[in-house]
Amino acid sequence: MWDPRFFSRIDFRVVPVVCCLMLISLLVISSMTAEEADGVMFWTPLVKSQLRWQALGWAVFFFAAGFDYRKLRDWSLILYIGTIVLLVGLFFVSPIQNVHRWYRIAGMISLQPSEQAKLILVVVLSWFLERKGSAVPLLSTAFQMALLVGIPFFLILKQPDLGTSLILYPIALSMGYFAGVHRGVLRFLTGIGALAALVVSLLFSGVFSHEKMRPVFTTVMKEYQYERLNPDSYHQKASLIAISLGGLTGSGWHKSEFSGRKWLPAAHTDSVFAAFSEEFGLLGVIFLLFLFCALIYFSFQVAVAAKDPFGRLLASGLAVYLAVHALINIAMMCALLPMSGVPLIFVTYGGSSLMTTMAALGVLQSIYSRRFMF
Repeated sequence: MWDPRFFSRIDFRVVPVVCCLMLISLLVISSMTAEEADGVMFWTPLVKSQLRWQALGWAVFFFAAGFDYRKLRDWSLILYIGTIVLLVGLFFVSPIQNVHRWYRIAGMISLQPSEQAKLILVVVLSWFLERKGSAVPLLSTAFQMALLVGIPFFLILKQPDLGTSLILYPIALSMGYFAGVHRGVLRFLTGIGALAALVVSLLFSGVFSHEKMRPVFTTVMKEYQYERLNPDSYHQKASLIAISLGGLTGSGWHKSEFSGRKWLPAAHTDSVFAAFSEEFGLLGVIFLLFLFCALIYFSFQVAVAAKDPFGRLLASGLAVYLAVHALINIAMMCALLPMSGVPLIFVTYGGSSLMTTMAALGVLQSIYSRRFMF
């Protein structure tokens, strides 16, 4: 089940890429959380905390890489049911920050089931689509798949957590495409997603007036939900200001005049891309995008190398998982999408996202290292 001998067969190109992303995370967290009165340049309390999460993340990565990913096939349904139970259970415990997203254990926020739900959904869809075999193109398979995705989607949306729930949408669509799910259903759902993206882009580009469209949108969504589509919110403007102030080379580490003065909300969490852009400029952003492109490219190569249907579907779903997180977070900061709390993987401060992402990367390496076994 778990064999460290497979470590020698993993794709070691991902290791320096992830190390660079983690270093960028520490640099931005240090700059955004340092207090002048402390006289501390790097080792702030949150940097130390993130470093501990990163060390734990590498342990998760190597455990997942040595673990035989094919065993996930046998556990997929149990993992899915357990995830649904955890998501439902959130509504029976006291809310934290007025939302039902976390379980508090021993007085600390320690578990966010929606993060793990994204990874487990990829596993259960891989199992389901492989199990269907020649029946995948049937309309009934598409409806069953929609049910598997719809239950966690609406439970996460109800928390409310729009960003996390929407990530499930492109993951499910892409896995359905790779597996050969009914093309008519895929075209219909893709059309809905494209239409929604078009409307949002027209709102954010100013073609549609946010205030004039309010009566239309508030017939199908609540007022606070519609406010997330406000392109003139302070957070949206602040992120654009921070990015523009970076210029070509940036203001320099610990030298940002806007983000460093706490004018950028959530500078070390949701807005970490904008904070990084101000300090390291366009050249830094190009380097960051290169790292993400390399990581996503290596991940899709795993899907090509996989020798069994379950491995190919699992790898493709995990590759899309990585790509969607990076794309949505950067688009939010560039005022192309509304703020929805999607983290920038490996860079945003926090443990839940980092652990889940390192587990996903480890599973990818488990698939890659076993590519000659079939």
